[in-house]
Amino acid sequence: MASVRSLAGQMFVLQALIIVLLIAAAVAALALLARNDRFQAARARSLAAAESFAHAPGLPAVLRGPNPAAVLQPLAEAARKAGGVDFIVVMNRDGIRYSSPRPERIGKKFIGTIGPSLAGHVTIESLQGPVGEEMQAVVPVLDGGRVVGMVASGLKISKISGSADRLLPLLIGAGAGALALATAGTALVSRRLRRQTHGLGPAEMTRMYEHHDAVLHAVREGVVIVGDEGRVVLANDEARRLLALPPDVEGRQVDSLDLDARTTELLLSRRDASDEVIPVGDRLLAVNNRSTDRHGGPPGSVATLRDSTELRALAGKAAAAQDRLRLLYEASVAVGTTLDVTRTAEELTEVAARRFADYVTVDLAEPVLRGEEPPPGAYTEAPELRRVALSGTFTHPQYRVGEVYRYVPATPMATVFVSERPVLVPDLLAASEWLAGDPERTRIVIEHGLRSLITVPLKARGVLMGVANFWRKRESPPLEEDDLTLAEELAARAAVCIDNARRFTREHSMAVALQRSLLPRGLPEQTALDVAYRYLPARTGVGGDWFDVIPLPGARVALVVGDVVGHGLHAAATMGRLRTAVQNFSTLDLPPDELLARLDDLVARIDQDTATDTAVHPAVGTATDADTDTKTDTDSGIEAGPATIEAGPATDELAITGATCLYAIYDPTTGTCTMARAGHPPPAVVRPDGTVEFTELPAGPPLGVGSLPFQAVELRLPEGSSVVLYTDGLVEDRERDVDTGLEILGTALARPSRPPEETCDVVISALRPDRRRDDITLLVARTRLMDPDRIAEWDVPPDPSAVAGARAEVTRQLTGWGLEEQAFTTELILSELITNAIRYAPGPIKVRLLYDRTLICEVTDTSSTSPHLRYAAHEDEGGRGLFLIAQLTERWGTRYFARGKAIWTEQAVT
Repeated sequence: MASVRSLAGQMFVLQALIIVLLIAAAVAALALLARNDRFQAARARSLAAAESFAHAPGLPAVLRGPNPAAVLQPLAEAARKAGGVDFIVVMNRDGIRYSSPRPERIGKKFIGTIGPSLAGHVTIESLQGPVGEEMQAVVPVLDGGRVVGMVASGLKISKISGSADRLLPLLIGAGAGALALATAGTALVSRRLRRQTHGLGPAEMTRMYEHHDAVLHAVREGVVIVGDEGRVVLANDEARRLLALPPDVEGRQVDSLDLDARTTELLLSRRDASDEVIPVGDRLLAVNNRSTDRHGGPPGSVATLRDSTELRALAGKAAAAQDRLRLLYEASVAVGTTLDVTRTAEELTEVAARRFADYVTVDLAEPVLRGEEPPPGAYTEAPELRRVALSGTFTHPQYRVGEVYRYVPATPMATVFVSERPVLVPDLLAASEWLAGDPERTRIVIEHGLRSLITVPLKARGVLMGVANFWRKRESPPLEEDDLTLAEELAARAAVCIDNARRFTREHSMAVALQRSLLPRGLPEQTALDVAYRYLPARTGVGGDWFDVIPLPGARVALVVGDVVGHGLHAAATMGRLRTAVQNFSTLDLPPDELLARLDDLVARIDQDTATDTAVHPAVGTATDADTDTKTDTDSGIEAGPATIEAGPATDELAITGATCLYAIYDPTTGTCTMARAGHPPPAVVRPDGTVEFTELPAGPPLGVGSLPFQAVELRLPEGSSVVLYTDGLVEDRERDVDTGLEILGTALARPSRPPEETCDVVISALRPDRRRDDITLLVARTRLMDPDRIAEWDVPPDPSAVAGARAEVTRQLTGWGLEEQAFTTELILSELITNAIRYAPGPIKVRLLYDRTLICEVTDTSSTSPHLRYAAHEDEGGRGLFLIAQLTERWGTRYFARGKAIWTEQAVT
């Protein structure tokens, strides 16, 4: 018999395996057939037994009898033994057994499916019992078409023997005979095959066929087989093409083929080589060389040759594509880090100049820089542009940054504006139309060594905003069509960022206008305080901090600092409403605690309106301060006078208001300062000796919270003291707690000799964070006292005869002040006020004159009723006094005290 290693031996083993598999398949099929026969036999016998018993005459009557089990149990057992089944169970409709091979189960519920049988159907099912698989049939017992009970019969499948069991020995014998015949036939075939293959084993035959397969199928790779004597045994068509071999190359010596020395040496050396690159003519060949006698084969070597010229070109293109993807990634990260148009353009030029071009410029239309949208519609010519950014390895050859110009129609830039499509100029010297249309600028460009150009429109959301120009020098590879796609992608990404910045600029301008209209534009004239302030907006968004200096009657001044929680237009609008409300409430001359109480009621009403408006019109697509936190980079310079506001996007959602406020009234005639606060940081008081203290002022709840009263505290301040009011943004940020901020503030205020303006600068320098996330408001007021010589007051008895004496006193005082011209008018005013007080108010009456910027007259009485201005009829005897006073004075009004009131007037001093 042939060796198992030979091809004949392997064929013998294969045929034997096939016969064995066929016999195994036949045995398996027979086993399946036997199993199926058992199932069918068990099914038939179980069903026959059940149906026979169920259709037995008199069974329905027995089931209706008084004791069915006593009658049915012996009958069922007899039928079971006669029918050769394992059990026959008779049951009622509820499945309760009347018979069973095991009497102890009578009266118990039958285990099996009885639902279909209750509907008049026969149920046959296979169950896995404790001793094996069994077939069970349930047949209904009918009485006049009605199911009165059921009969179940079952049989274990293992008790059925099939015909297939008898065929199994015959099948095994036939298989053995077939295997013997196959063995004999295979021996004869293997002997003949061995003679025909000359005893070649599978390895030798496989190697032989691999050589032929390489020639037939490896058409993109050359194969050269060199024998032991240095002759070419085989060379396929691809090898002939790559090495320029003659048609009769087989059998010739390798060294006689006019190959280059390196190729000849490699083919004859029989040394191993892996992807060794050899230049052959204008090609680069990757050569692999191996010996053929490693495993007992014939001596010689086989070499494969592959043209790697195109692969290297493709590898270069793949590397270039990877560089472009890397550039686009860098651009997506580096361009658009701020919401500033100019900075975004600069980021585009910086990224592109590092990796893509030698010189990059960005030109934008003038409206874009102002946040406006360029005119709609197509351009017929290039508009006026401003160069906003440039980057490169040399000085600019054309326009400088900030220069405004207009491209002539012959330039590629003008063509881009008209066509809105990018333009590629691979060779500037060949751009004859451009050279003729703009010879001077073109000459400058060429003299600077620029070779090629790509001009791309900066267009986003249908708005053409400008152009980006990418230049390369003579030393660099010229720009090509492949570069055009990359330039378009860079410009498209930058255009979206520039348009976002443009929109932000527009909304920022709107927010700035709103904020400037809501904050004080200057300080009012007054002589009680020397005031300086600073307002620094947050880096992002419009804030809700505000301050105010409000002159009050009697030469007094009110100082206000407030803070609305949050940022955005809603906070700014709420701030404006609260500031206006404070100004209006101050005209009522209310004490600080009462004014805050009324302001608290107003904020509560604002919250109610806001909540109602939010429920009816929910905000959709609103922007938060966090959306613009990383997109703004504004100047953080200190602003004095009218504040410059850095605002965020003009979109803000309605929210419940939260606000704090501190209200203080300073009276220069007594040097007292009355304060109250609503959840605001405490004020700092700097004494003339440099002592700094933060007033222990009851905090009170923030505005809008309600439920708790506000408390006022009265301080007596020496002249030259400073009252410092501020918002929490000055002393608190994410990197510094309030206590640390207050400590730094106290240290900065410890030099009282500095004027308020200088104090503001020192405090801001000491406390201003590098990146403000909240507004900063600082108000420094240095106190002054009114000259006692400019204050005159006296008591007037509640007697009409005392009016004449009061008029005389007033005249003498005004004469002493050099205000004789005011004497007559003042006498009339005081006569009317004193007469009204004597007539309508019981108790003492006091008169006070103050010579400030205006002449102030005050008449104080104990009544809490204020007179009202009205029109008197012709026959009325009174009612004209206040009308006369209103005509003679600039202002007049009433100020209430805990006990009584004061009617005051102000007259211009001439």
